[in-house]
Amino acid sequence: MAVTRLERKGRKNRVVSKKRTTNIKRLSSKPVIKNVDIEAIKEEFAKKAGATKAKATKKKADAPEATPEAAAE
Repeated sequence: MAVTRLERKGRKNRVVSKKRTTNIKRLSSKPVIKNVDIEAIKEEFAKKAGATKAKATKKKADAPEATPEAAAE
């Protein structure tokens, strides 16, 4: 009698177990906790906000104001 192998079933079993182990690893992994300086980040945002506010006021000051004489022409 010849022995037959169930090759497709063997591949399916390997794939199922590999998926299960990768899912377990993915779900149980923890992200790397980095030391973050919150105060430095706040200062950086404050600088950016101050710079954009200064640009906005500068643009308003540079823009020619509408005068009634210009409107009449």
